[in-house]
Amino acid sequence: MPHPRAAARGRWRRCPRSLRGGWGSFPAGSAMSLPPEKASELKQIIHQQLLKMDVHGRIREVLAETIREELAPEHQQLSTEDLIKALRQRGIIDDVVKELKFVTDVNETERTSAPKPSTHFVDREPPVLKKTNIDPTRRYLYLQVLGGKAFLEHLQEPEPLPGQICSTFTLCLHFRNQRFRSKPVPCACEPDFQDGFLLEIHRDSLGDGSKMVDATTMLSICDPVHMVLIKTDTFGETTLVASYFLEWRSVLAAENGITNVAVELLGVGTESKVSVGVLNIRLEMYPQLNKTLSSEIISTQFTLERQKTAEKERLFLVYAKQWWREYLQIRPTHNTRLVKIFAQGDCEDHANLLCSLLLGFGLEAFVCVGTKAKGVPHTWVMTCGSDGTITFWESLTGHRYIHRAINPDDPPIVEQPKPLYPYRTIGCIFNHQKFFGNCQPSDAVEVCVFDLHDESRWKPMSGEAIKSVCPPGATSSVPPFPPLCASTIDAAVTSNEIEVQLRILVSEHRKDLGLSTVWDDQLSYLLSPALAAYELERTTGVSAGNEEFQDAVRRAVPDGHTFKGFPIHFVHRNARRVFATCLRSPFCEEIICCRGDQVRLAVRVRVFTYPESACAVWIMFACKYRSVL
Repeated sequence: MPHPRAAARGRWRRCPRSLRGGWGSFPAGSAMSLPPEKASELKQIIHQQLLKMDVHGRIREVLAETIREELAPEHQQLSTEDLIKALRQRGIIDDVVKELKFVTDVNETERTSAPKPSTHFVDREPPVLKKTNIDPTRRYLYLQVLGGKAFLEHLQEPEPLPGQICSTFTLCLHFRNQRFRSKPVPCACEPDFQDGFLLEIHRDSLGDGSKMVDATTMLSICDPVHMVLIKTDTFGETTLVASYFLEWRSVLAAENGITNVAVELLGVGTESKVSVGVLNIRLEMYPQLNKTLSSEIISTQFTLERQKTAEKERLFLVYAKQWWREYLQIRPTHNTRLVKIFAQGDCEDHANLLCSLLLGFGLEAFVCVGTKAKGVPHTWVMTCGSDGTITFWESLTGHRYIHRAINPDDPPIVEQPKPLYPYRTIGCIFNHQKFFGNCQPSDAVEVCVFDLHDESRWKPMSGEAIKSVCPPGATSSVPPFPPLCASTIDAAVTSNEIEVQLRILVSEHRKDLGLSTVWDDQLSYLLSPALAAYELERTTGVSAGNEEFQDAVRRAVPDGHTFKGFPIHFVHRNARRVFATCLRSPFCEEIICCRGDQVRLAVRVRVFTYPESACAVWIMFACKYRSVL
């Protein structure tokens, strides 16, 4: 079957040459004053409308009718004027123009245009600033992404067909408490990024927020533009591809306030030294600077900032070494404890993020450095309650554990609490203001006493030393934490979609086993409150509604029947991964593959959304069947 566009072109070629010239001049003349991309978009809209109205078929009918009824047999062809006259008489041209609904009013065009990807988005060249909320008294940095190249991993990737689902790239930006997101583009060796972002530059000082900053003031603003490239596959799973901190202040020395930069993106993790690709960036100041700076001044500023940062880090390193020597003198075994003043890694990053969030909510939180079973190094988070309660938080799973210390001096007859957490030893704890090394006789977590004011148990690091390298607003390689964005996931729609997919997977799986599948919609509905209660308990620790759920199930299951249910929690929305995981559970597999008399199956999905489009997915599979003796 030919491609729809090819078929349309074939029908067009069957019309007379004079017709193609006369009719084609109508849309082309209207688009000549538009940018190329807008002209192409307009032509596509017209083409689709012509297909929708079957204009080509109607023209052929007019052509045949005109030849048959209005022309003498000796005429061999029609002139353009003859055909246009016939089309106008039958109202075809008026119908087409009416359906296209052309508008010339700029405001109306803006109202009917597609929504922009962010509130600060600006059309690409030529920039149409009137479409953006710009304060003429403020200074802005206009950052344009003009395509990418050398994304060699996607060198052999075929160009997707119209409407085909494919993997996409999305570029996210963060600058001084402002966040932006580009339109997704298909993954390719040369991804077609064509987006503009308007970044507002302002002073932090009280009373200066409404002043127009000059070049000298902007030179002192050392916040970089954080760029993050994300890949979304055809299943909706996202992957971090690259992270880059763009130094934008070179534009302050550029002629006309415009400069172009080629940004080489490097991979993450084990591929942090491998090039991912290159983005072409254009930077422009709005309004233009009255006076630019010399490149020597900017270079000198960068050098001074690096020297200042290096000196702070050197002094802190000297203090840290002295602190470590004192710590080792307390007890020789301290040499084997996990006291990490400098550390990076996977779970460490998760723990830092979780600790930052808890601190932001007003809790006294620390990152703990120690080991799990078999001496595996690990980090987790600890919060200290106002009543002295110590709570451990596992950043990788979200599980929480209450710590109750065991007193090794108690007699054997005294019952001791059994630890439920997986942590074995703890070497140190820290946050953005404090650092403590564990100097208790044993570093086992179960016997550890978390009285941080007792320096015989916890050796503190100087708060002034920590503040010297981590003061608010200090020049640092780590930017301030970006503001959180609300979730874009529709919880009800997503829940229904996953549930439908799971029903299909269950039915297909049972069919392969030679089993029929009958769904009990009422029983599925009754599972909803239980899933809501599970998420409530997971997030707050409060258990509620269990008795009511059990009573509802008893009423829904007739006498002589058996009910089985299996709840499970996920942090992704991939139905096939969910189903594969559930089949690995013997109990869940027994429900899905249930055999017996009057077997009825049920499944319920509840998606709970959180900021940054994170979600908790609760699923319960259930069945009821008649018990046979």
